[in-house]
Amino acid sequence: MNVQFKKGALELCVLVMIASKDQYGYELAQNISTKIQIAEGTLYPLLRRLTKEEYLSTYFAASSEGPSRKYYSLTPKGSDYKDSLIQDWNVFTSAVTELIEEESKSE
Repeated sequence: MNVQFKKGALELCVLVMIASKDQYGYELAQNISTKIQIAEGTLYPLLRRLTKEEYLSTYFAASSEGPSRKYYSLTPKGSDYKDSLIQDWNVFTSAVTELIEEESKSE
């Protein structure tokens, strides 16, 4: 998959995944990677930025498999931001699809 496509969509994917369930970093990377291959190295800076911008909050929870894990949770501000990004994404992808279809018909 095109790297630029992934960069553009990763923030939205993270917000959507965390909106459905609080997740820790590795879990989130694994869940996103079922659909889009990502490197963990790109995920953690994004999580830090989203937390700093108050779209995500964090808390630690005990794990039966080792040390406590840092979970990420969507804040109300993050929920509004996610909804805005989804709306933008739908407008963008519809426009791109329309352009592709129009160009395909003219060939």
